[in-house]
Amino acid sequence: MKEVLRLDKYLCDMGIGTRSEVKTYMKKGRVTVNDVIVKEPEKKIDINKDLVTFDHNKVGYVSYEYYMLNKPAGVVSATSDNTCDTVIDLIESAARKDLFPVGRLDKDTEGLLLITNDGALTHQLLSPKKHVGKVYYAKVRGVVTEEDVRIFREGVVISEDFKALPAELVILQSDEISEIELTIYEGKFHQVKRMFEAVEKEVIYLKRLSMGILKLDENLAVGEYRELTKEELLSLKK
Repeated sequence: MKEVLRLDKYLCDMGIGTRSEVKTYMKKGRVTVNDVIVKEPEKKIDINKDLVTFDHNKVGYVSYEYYMLNKPAGVVSATSDNTCDTVIDLIESAARKDLFPVGRLDKDTEGLLLITNDGALTHQLLSPKKHVGKVYYAKVRGVVTEEDVRIFREGVVISEDFKALPAELVILQSDEISEIELTIYEGKFHQVKRMFEAVEKEVIYLKRLSMGILKLDENLAVGEYRELTKEELLSLKK
């Protein structure tokens, strides 16, 4: 299928520079299309056929990118931040400059985070109507009981105006420091922590293990990432 873009947009999308910067580069003869110097930013490019170079380096076009990140604590789930590193800063191999995290994890939370620039898929995964399940592992200060399991299953009342959707709480270890797995179907602000606070317990460690069918790759160390496989992407889009 023929997909056509203006040359300046093509180069901007691939992170060569802003529109004004790209136009300056083109005026200086630094951009070629099919081995011919092009100085007209409005020139139309077939992204599947035309060969574009900048300073003699090939600039291939990528429409969408999808990365699985094992988010470390201390990094914020944002595209930019004035004081902290962001999850986008970790994706060093990205071709696109318009990536964003799908949803968010708290700054001190680790685990699975999808990074993409596909807005349609993001809407599909985050839509409250879809009820995409998210599984977390947590260490909790306090003895987690079967009564907590029942309360979570029925929907925890977190505040006067918010009752969480029914959630699946599995006790892995019940002690002064308990270990649990929790599946929730929404993603309110600090939700997992607030759910346990509602039953008078404190989350001291939190890690997301999965989102829908997408499971955190056990081979990814904290802070590492990889592209989604074709199989993972197809399953997510279903």
